[in-house]
Amino acid sequence: MKPSKLILNGTVGLILLWLIIPVVIVMPMSFSSARFLSFPPPSWSTRWYEAYLASAAWMDATKVSLTLAVLSAAIATVLGTAAAYALNLSGSKLVRNLQVLLFLPVVVPIIITAVGVFVVYANIGLLATMTGLVLANVMLGLPYVVTSVLVGLRKFDPAQEMVSRSLGMNRLRTFFIVVLPQIRPSVISGLLFAFISALDETVVALFISGGENQTLTKRMFTALRDEIDPTIAAISTLLTATSFLVVMLVALSARNDNARVVADDDA
Repeated sequence: MKPSKLILNGTVGLILLWLIIPVVIVMPMSFSSARFLSFPPPSWSTRWYEAYLASAAWMDATKVSLTLAVLSAAIATVLGTAAAYALNLSGSKLVRNLQVLLFLPVVVPIIITAVGVFVVYANIGLLATMTGLVLANVMLGLPYVVTSVLVGLRKFDPAQEMVSRSLGMNRLRTFFIVVLPQIRPSVISGLLFAFISALDETVVALFISGGENQTLTKRMFTALRDEIDPTIAAISTLLTATSFLVVMLVALSARNDNARVVADDDA
């Protein structure tokens, strides 16, 4: 192996190790029997998972986060798919420049976004409401959906849509019958990434969630501020596992899509 390639592989390996270390440490601590966070655990136990499942407060926060993630992902997927379709079709420079606006949530520092959303919500009465949480997370999830669907549309042969419309189908019916089935893996990928974004979002939730609509991540932050409860390690492990499973679903969807394309080409 060439020295340059060896250095590159070693650097990438060290970066990956640095990113994985926190997860590797938190997961064993979630199975600790100790009253406080400790590593390595003195003995093994599932008491903190049981404490999480038995806590009404934690369960309420979990329901809020799951409801928020599902609603936000669904709405962001519909809006993001429509936006990506319009951007892909339009030849207007002005419309294409609007793509920059759609990506502002991932370009602007999240703390600035959170403060801006807080100020707006304070004036219109959306603080600590599910509606406000959903709207904010739809905004944050849109860039992921638009990016994913645009990739799928760039691989799609527009001639198929033209043939469909020449046979009498309108644009909407053509999209659902011809276009959507072929870009479905990209839409699903965008949906899953928007779901993860809403489920794990913390900074905006700290500013605008509260009361009965307190998200799981905000409650975790509050618990860390008041007391280092090992229950947080258990919840963090569950959130990490959920994110990992979602990423695996995205990878599986992409692999199945590639296998379908290869099979169609062979046919």
